[in-house]
Amino acid sequence: MDLHELHGVGVGRSVAVGTVLRMPDPIPEPPVTERNGDAAEENDAVTAALAAVAADLTARGVKAGGPAQEVLDAAAQMAQDPMLAEDISTRINDGSTGERAVFDAFHTFQKMLTDLGGYMAERATDLGDVAQRTIAHLRGVPAPGVPESDVPFVLVAADLAPADTALLDLNKVLALVTRDGGPTSHTAILARAKSIPAIVGVAGALDLADGTMVIVDASTGAVIVDPDSDQIADAQRRIEERAAAISAPITNGALADGTSVPLLVNLGNPDEAPGAVELGAEGVGLFRTEFLFLGAQTAPSVESQQASYTTLLQAFPGKKVVVRALDAGADKPLAFLTDAHEENPALGLRGLRVLRVKEQILRDQLTALKGAQDATDADLWVMAPMVSDAEETEYFVRLGRELGLNTVGVMAEVPSLAVLADQVLAVADFVSIGTNDLTQYTLAADRMLGSVASYQDPWHPSVLRLIKMLGDAGNAANKPVGVCGEAAADPQLAVVLVGLGVTTLSMTPAALADVRAELATVTLEQATARAAAALGASTAAGARTAAASV
Repeated sequence: MDLHELHGVGVGRSVAVGTVLRMPDPIPEPPVTERNGDAAEENDAVTAALAAVAADLTARGVKAGGPAQEVLDAAAQMAQDPMLAEDISTRINDGSTGERAVFDAFHTFQKMLTDLGGYMAERATDLGDVAQRTIAHLRGVPAPGVPESDVPFVLVAADLAPADTALLDLNKVLALVTRDGGPTSHTAILARAKSIPAIVGVAGALDLADGTMVIVDASTGAVIVDPDSDQIADAQRRIEERAAAISAPITNGALADGTSVPLLVNLGNPDEAPGAVELGAEGVGLFRTEFLFLGAQTAPSVESQQASYTTLLQAFPGKKVVVRALDAGADKPLAFLTDAHEENPALGLRGLRVLRVKEQILRDQLTALKGAQDATDADLWVMAPMVSDAEETEYFVRLGRELGLNTVGVMAEVPSLAVLADQVLAVADFVSIGTNDLTQYTLAADRMLGSVASYQDPWHPSVLRLIKMLGDAGNAANKPVGVCGEAAADPQLAVVLVGLGVTTLSMTPAALADVRAELATVTLEQATARAAAALGASTAAGARTAAASV
């Protein structure tokens, strides 16, 4: 067979060699037939099935822990959503079978989420998995899931549900290849957390037959089909080199010439701190505070918040910990904060915008952070999300200073902030770049929507040029500019980011070893040259190629 390649968006830099095993087909759509049984019995069966699915997802989450638990808990909540339950019951009472009622109700809700776009559209995939599991339970058959095999394999699927990805047997699953999804989909996020190579958004993935030998090269986003012996040998060499780099003694992040590049971690819960420290985290570049607020009917008290923040800071004595103020709205609506329907929530009242409307919630959070700052010896930095310009920056910095915070900055997620970087850094103590949203807003492409995944690439020269504006402004003001988006976890891109003037990199803990090893191979001069080459490209793929050729 002639050699050929498939391409998608790679996650990480690792490589795998193995044979393909495909996910089984989904459960067929239930037929549209009249219900024969009693409506009450059918309703009871569906209620029991939904409860069983929710319990199973919750149990899987407890077993998986970390980011996977948050994802699976959210899926379990979908199974118990009262609006869905009411819709299903209405359909059954109108004559539908339980299976068909579940299918139709979930499908309607999926379409609504897809129409909303962005993060909400990505949740449609998760909702579809819950529906599949519920229908399987009603039929008394196993839900479709990761196939079993006596030998290791490369898993190929249209997409993967969180319940499947969270508990992958890493002794068997060598890599993931999916037709759908983008670099910030759940498949990509969980693949990074597990340090498993993955390529998402691969056109033609489902044409791969079981047993086909492939090389999955996440660093280039290429799936090499039926590789020859030389290609396999080269891939095996790279796998061995990566294993050696990961097992090397942990050091602080630095370039080959000794230039310091602190490597920090992104965390969503204080419980994740010990594991990050073990992997060599030099601090926290992004602590997401939403875990305290999501699912609550009222804002948590200052005292409860302060206790959580103190626990986090105590895990990093003497080290920098950057905490993001509550980032609500859009994909993270809160009953007590964001109650208005918006046609396009990603461009609506979210982040700092909604906190200004409900300022007491912001004041309480900053007061709690001040208490944690005073109770520990960690170096607390606090930043605001979704900041558009210098006026919003001045508002947040002034409020932070008023409440006694030592270091106050903002996130660069909106292109306007990068354009006005000199004004912003004249006010803020620091800027942290959220490359996921910056890419989304720069290229007008929903960050979770598979159909536009090719646009959601932080290598795009337009995004890199905005980052350079921020890096240059930071250098001129002698203030730090970090990156806490998924881009920092891409080792090759991490080098380019440093060349653009970024001073710290923050990522999922599992990416630390790869990024640390890559940075150590280049000098600042070389990093700057790679950045310049990438800036001159016209496409994301061209930027990757240009940087690699330097």
